[in-house]
Amino acid sequence: MKRLDRYLLSQLMAIFGFFALVLVSVYWVNRAVLLFDKLIGDGQSAWVVLEFTALTLPKVISLVLPVAAFAAVLYAINRLSGESELVVMQSAGASPWRLARPVAVFGLIVAALMLVLVHELVPAARARLAERQAQVSQDVTARFLTEGSFQTPTAGITVYIREISDLGELLDIFLYDARGESAETIYTAEKALIVPSEAGPKLVMFDGTAQTLRPSDGSLALTRFADFTYDLGGAIGTGLRGRIDWEEVPSRDLIAPGPELLAATGSTMAAARLELHDRLAQPLLAPVAALIAVAAMMLGGFSRLGLWRQIGLAVLALIGLQ
Repeated sequence: MKRLDRYLLSQLMAIFGFFALVLVSVYWVNRAVLLFDKLIGDGQSAWVVLEFTALTLPKVISLVLPVAAFAAVLYAINRLSGESELVVMQSAGASPWRLARPVAVFGLIVAALMLVLVHELVPAARARLAERQAQVSQDVTARFLTEGSFQTPTAGITVYIREISDLGELLDIFLYDARGESAETIYTAEKALIVPSEAGPKLVMFDGTAQTLRPSDGSLALTRFADFTYDLGGAIGTGLRGRIDWEEVPSRDLIAPGPELLAATGSTMAAARLELHDRLAQPLLAPVAALIAVAAMMLGGFSRLGLWRQIGLAVLALIGLQ
């Protein structure tokens, strides 16, 4: 590689690192704030918040890298023009094609980084994130089980527990379920236990009553029970993982997904191929965006106003490509 190519490539890589760091930080902080509000509100620790935000990082980076490459080329060419280095290069006989060669190499380097991200790191992070979300949603105790206070984990559900024993027993429990339009039910029990199951946690109540009020006719039904099982997961939205998303599947499994994978995703072979084609196309955006930027910056002649018109044209071209 000649000295001119090495010089331009070093300039592009340095500026690319800066833009990538800034853009990733902005996207990641915005995502972290949303996760922080949600998870801390659900009673999770700061470590869980940090883990969740870290698992979203590969996806954020894959979205940011093409934009950072595009911005790096615009900034580098504009700075070379402002410092008259671009004029010197062109006067020495460097054609636009010649100047575009290190930009193409730079774009291929970014594309190689994106290949690793979209085919390996992003699916692995998304799968782990979905698994951890399912585990956190099962942590019912951290969400709303608090002694001596009324809790509303979701709209229409109110829970009161007088005491939680050392064995995990819920003593003197009150549960008000007003989700149904035709009836409202109040459950009271001397003792209750939370039992995990494949369909989500169940609340098993012992020695209690169920009072059901039907507003349509004003009737009140009273039922006494020795034990009663309440679907806690379905009531407050906790449960095990549902269907797998295609973003969680490694690219090698998308080439010829088997019947088990299609059943787990609830999708079709065409959707798998669409996801695979999208992953193959994403890395190509980096070199294409870089070449669009350098092509637009090479248009026109010298202007005291700088290259702002070319920059605007490059941005519009990238938007059109997207």
